[in-house]
Amino acid sequence: MLEIRRRRTILAAGLALFVFFGTLSFAGELPDHLSDEAFWKLVTDLSEPGGYFRSDNFVSNETMFQYVIPELKKTTRQDGVYLGVGPDQNFTYIVALQPKIAFIVDIRRQNMLHHLMYKALIELSEDRAEFLSRLFSRKRPADIGSMSSAEELFAAFESREPEREIFYSNLQAMKQQLVERHGFTLSSDDEQSIEYVFRAFYAGGPDLTYNGPNGGGFAAARGRMPSYSELMLQTDGMDLNRSYMSSEQNFRILQDLEKKNLVVPLVGDFAGPKAIRAVAQYLKEHDASVTAFYLSNVEQYLFQQNDDWSKFYTNVGMLPLDSSALFIRSVFNNLAVQYQGFGSLRSASMVSSIPDLLKAFQAGEIRAGNAGYYDVIQMSK
Repeated sequence: MLEIRRRRTILAAGLALFVFFGTLSFAGELPDHLSDEAFWKLVTDLSEPGGYFRSDNFVSNETMFQYVIPELKKTTRQDGVYLGVGPDQNFTYIVALQPKIAFIVDIRRQNMLHHLMYKALIELSEDRAEFLSRLFSRKRPADIGSMSSAEELFAAFESREPEREIFYSNLQAMKQQLVERHGFTLSSDDEQSIEYVFRAFYAGGPDLTYNGPNGGGFAAARGRMPSYSELMLQTDGMDLNRSYMSSEQNFRILQDLEKKNLVVPLVGDFAGPKAIRAVAQYLKEHDASVTAFYLSNVEQYLFQQNDDWSKFYTNVGMLPLDSSALFIRSVFNNLAVQYQGFGSLRSASMVSSIPDLLKAFQAGEIRAGNAGYYDVIQMSK
């Protein structure tokens, strides 16, 4: 009896060591895919309570967002970690950089749900044409396919009218994909929020803008915003369209990441106490480092909100960073673009070294307020 107990004790100890070292092995590298349970645990455990922003931000309003991609591809290694904010302009950067995992951190819970909408539609679609048919609730034109250019795709859908039956059919398919297939837990408010965003694409179609289907909102007086289709037809300044809708190959790269649950949307305040720090801890546990962090113009607001800018850079300082890691920021003409010689353009996209900016911050070289925002713009190119 004693011998049997001794053997059981040795076996149990051996199993415990196996589990322990197996856990260490898993924690030592990023997974090549996440289970549905692991994905949803990241979304829920790493997120903060939702906050307020003054716009729905259905699509981007940054027409030059591709201009930094040649520099990113030249200096940023693949298989790193991408962080971003906002809606689908992130997809174009993700396709260009091909990270091992991407986290989209936005203060609005609606943005997280917006990305879940995209996730479901991208996973359900055979190709770009089917994706656009589902996104806009319009019948797929017969004369377009996987070989069609982005121009041909959007021209074909421009003349199509939305159909209520298609809208409700796809809305139901999305809910089934997210709740029944993936097992994500969505409240009734979450489902209503997804429907709200999806209805904007139904009403606006390819012409949907940052301000919504009807072009209203606080920014309407600042001039016409670019439409979804116009944003997808932009180039990198060298006549090359790098958007995730520019080719079937680009779409497949994004679709593969979505199907592997490697595009993780989070609810989080850049200056908050949890989301970015939780991402930092997760990456450290998996021996991974950030290679790119797309900010849009969030810094502009942080520098206007007491010491939120300082809290944000403190949070960034906790991230494991690649030595070549870059901030991608959008700068709008009403404050700082004029200093960089962009003239009358609404906005410009720029990059700067994250390690260099953190060194300046830690040395006390970044001022508070608009002057500090000007400091970080001066460090960009």
